[in-house]
Amino acid sequence: MKFSQNGLYIESYTKCTNCGVLIYEQAGEAKRGPDNGVYCSSWCIDWKKDRDERRARANPAKVSRL
Repeated sequence: MKFSQNGLYIESYTKCTNCGVLIYEQAGEAKRGPDNGVYCSSWCIDWKKDRDERRARANPAKVSRL
């Protein structure tokens, strides 16, 4: 696939595990989370961790494994 604006060819798609943003130009700068997922920023890692904690408090029977 070719992006016409900048002429980049995309051979594989890397998306942020949390927000789904496509990571292609800064693929080397992508962050790895504790679950070995690929994230666009440390903010997304922190947000997912906080969301999992909120869900665990709301429903202790279903604990998400990070």
